[in-house]
Amino acid sequence: MVVLAVDYGKTRTGLAKCDKAEILASPICVITEKNTERLLERIKTEAENIGAELIVVGNPINMDGSSGESSKKCADIAEKLTLITGLKTILWDERQSTVSAAYYLNQTNVRGKKRKGVIDAVAAVIILESYLSYSNNKKTP
Repeated sequence: MVVLAVDYGKTRTGLAKCDKAEILASPICVITEKNTERLLERIKTEAENIGAELIVVGNPINMDGSSGESSKKCADIAEKLTLITGLKTILWDERQSTVSAAYYLNQTNVRGKKRKGVIDAVAAVIILESYLSYSNNKKTP
């Protein structure tokens, strides 16, 4: 199943996808858009372009497990994506995904403007890899 991952941000939103076999997660793009309606339309278009069958939205739960304002906004985005795409949307715990993305980019010496342009897509890949790992382990007897 082709899965689209969304790392929502107030200014930049990263997208990633996986192959039909759910093995390889790859970054798609970073959308720079503050208007929620336009952002949702761009995500819908990307979902259609890749033939997505499921959308996973990163959920920035607080470290103590509570849901803050960002988590509530992501839940709202997920709900709206379900309505406009007709696809099932899952909220997925994304704690530390951006920190992990920054670590990976440090390891590959990606800095400055280039880093700003890809960190959210890398975070979306990390969210998707986490979801796929869980999903694939759940299928294994």
